[in-house]
Amino acid sequence: MFEIDINERGEVVVSGRLDAASAPRAQGFLDEISGGCVLDMGGLEYISSAGLGVLLSTHKRLMAGRSGLELINVNPHIGDIFRYSGFDKLFVIRSA
Repeated sequence: MFEIDINERGEVVVSGRLDAASAPRAQGFLDEISGGCVLDMGGLEYISSAGLGVLLSTHKRLMAGRSGLELINVNPHIGDIFRYSGFDKLFVIRSA
């Protein structure tokens, strides 16, 4: 199951599995975000290439407006995926 929402600090919080089934919902939610975005990934258990694509397209769109996507509470497993894919060079990432 995948959940996405905004917390009281204005951070986007994701949990569950960000995969091909949940990617369209995540993309639709993130398309409504303007300016900088902090994405709390503390509850994210899994991310697929489709999920990585959502993050990349959101980051590119926000960077065009001189903002970006900052990822926080990234667990070690998800952090490994970012390192293997080279995404750790694209995003500001803060580990859990």
